Amino acid sequence: MWLRVLALSAALVFAATAAVRAQTAPAYDPAKTFGPLTLPAPANTLRTGSGTPGRDYWQNRVDFNIAARIDTAAHVLTGDETVTYTNNSPETLDFLWFQMDQNIYRADSRAGAFGGAGRRRGGASNTDGYQIDAVTVNGKPVATVVSDTRMRVDLPAALKGGGGKVQVRVQYHFTIPGLFGGRMAWNTNKSGDIYDMAQWYPRLQVFDDVRGWDTLPYLANEFYLEYGSFDYAVTVPADMLVAGSGALTNADAMLTPTQKARWAQAKASDKTVVIRTPEEVAATPPAAGATKTWRFHMDKTRDVAFTASRAFVWDAARINLPDGKTAMAQSVYPPESVGQEAWSRSTEYMKDAVERFSKRWYPYPWPNAINVAGPATGMEYPGIVFDGIYDKAKTLFFISAHEIGHTWFPMIVGSDERRDAWMDEGINTFIDVYESDDFNKGEYGPKRDGEYAPDAGLTPAEQIAALLKDAEAPPILSRGDTIREKYRHPVTYFKAAFGLTLLREDILGPERFDVAFRKYIADWAFKHPKPSDFFREMESAGGEDLSYFWRGYFLNNWSHDLAVTDVTNDPAKPSASVTVENRGQLVLPATLRVTFKDGKTRDIKIPVETWMQTGKHSYPVDGSVAEATVDPDKRLPDVDRSNNTMRVK
Repeated sequence: MWLRVLALSAALVFAATAAVRAQTAPAYDPAKTFGPLTLPAPANTLRTGSGTPGRDYWQNRVDFNIAARIDTAAHVLTGDETVTYTNNSPETLDFLWFQMDQNIYRADSRAGAFGGAGRRRGGASNTDGYQIDAVTVNGKPVATVVSDTRMRVDLPAALKGGGGKVQVRVQYHFTIPGLFGGRMAWNTNKSGDIYDMAQWYPRLQVFDDVRGWDTLPYLANEFYLEYGSFDYAVTVPADMLVAGSGALTNADAMLTPTQKARWAQAKASDKTVVIRTPEEVAATPPAAGATKTWRFHMDKTRDVAFTASRAFVWDAARINLPDGKTAMAQSVYPPESVGQEAWSRSTEYMKDAVERFSKRWYPYPWPNAINVAGPATGMEYPGIVFDGIYDKAKTLFFISAHEIGHTWFPMIVGSDERRDAWMDEGINTFIDVYESDDFNKGEYGPKRDGEYAPDAGLTPAEQIAALLKDAEAPPILSRGDTIREKYRHPVTYFKAAFGLTLLREDILGPERFDVAFRKYIADWAFKHPKPSDFFREMESAGGEDLSYFWRGYFLNNWSHDLAVTDVTNDPAKPSASVTVENRGQLVLPATLRVTFKDGKTRDIKIPVETWMQTGKHSYPVDGSVAEATVDPDKRLPDVDRSNNTMRVK
């Protein structure tokens, strides 16, 4: 009995002692922050230790030839596509997997059961999804299996690796969703219905070196696609104008003599030229059963989209690209969007963004950059973006720059948006920052928005600090589908973008960051990087071990907290000691600003290595100190600013 009492007493004493230690011991553990980091994917001959595509890197290719027709009475698209699939992998393939994104609108779709789908479906309305009329290989029917938003096509003969090719023909139709379509939709307009057409043909799933077939179901969180060339034709009523990804190849047959003359003028103009006026929209005669077929071609792209309407005003201007190359900025919008506070400046915004992104990061690769005012708002596709009919001024500028910025991420740098959404949304939001600063000498800048606490009046650093304190906030490296709507923008867009801003402005500096970032874009242009590739290349080309940053900021949601804990003046001589403690697990380079009693100041740099073995460091300074502040310019996401400053009484 006594032994049991003594044992219990000893356990209670031990527990109490441990509790006191837990309360008094510093939270910061250097070994946790600076220990060896194993990235999610190992380096090999396909993806190197320096983050570049390796000597054995491969990816498959998909070329499309598509003919589509829109029945505007029934709102049905009928399509006939021939896919040439090239298997560059070392493996033999017995089947191909297609993406069947229209099936998201079926009543029994997985997306319908997914809590986040509503933000891109716009309600509970449904369609029957893709209706497959025939699938053939070399003219012969083949077996298929449809599973939610995926379709397996069984090949009659195995497709050899190392360049084997096969042609698959898919004939299909589907009911075009109304406003509930989200990323693509049609809607009525007083000047004529507008169709924003995306995810309008069965697309190939990616077969890569990481997972083989990447067959995640489509739950509304965007895409992962192979690259190739597209020839596509769209047949619509003759009174409709079609704008699409790539180059219009039969412009002579589609445009009026007046439109062709104005187009030629726009190709030589840095100012916006109106090609189809509101008056001409109103005067366009009805189709009366006649149709036109618009034909487009696009190279080195992962996707194509288009818009069609009789309601469109149309304008354009020349884009000036590096090395004397040019492209065309264009906008199409209904008459109610006309105005200098509205869409009449859209082409100006597109031209400026494409020119600056091209000069700063990587040249724009396609002949046209088109902004569409229609029912599918805030969505990007190669060479064309969909925005809101009633967007104006700053809102229109921000959304236009952001959506065309997706040209670089993920249309050029072809990351997997479904798994690693931050690699397109976060990186693109980061490059937005500089476009907003630069456009028309900062007319709409700065863009430093966040949505974690939009009504709290917090700075970006303070918003990120609030996010870091939230125990439920997921890390950036979470599968996109798993991030709840509350955190989708704060984490995927804003935290990732703020992290890259920290990396450029505070950790590497622009002179190192910009070279590394441009190299990453060029190395992975029209390829498929993973997070580990980005991390490795930014370290290798940037000349810095950033493992502490990737671990704390991207792989975890660790807090950052620096505190000035002591200021001691030596009364015998004009000198002092300032002590700073690191109380968060996330470390970042910082500045300690010492203000002396004579009013002069001194800034002391605090590199991250300061905290590699200890959480406390003292700085001797000459002079009598009146005040010491860590992170005086409030650049860092410090979770407790009440301890950042100490004043000497």
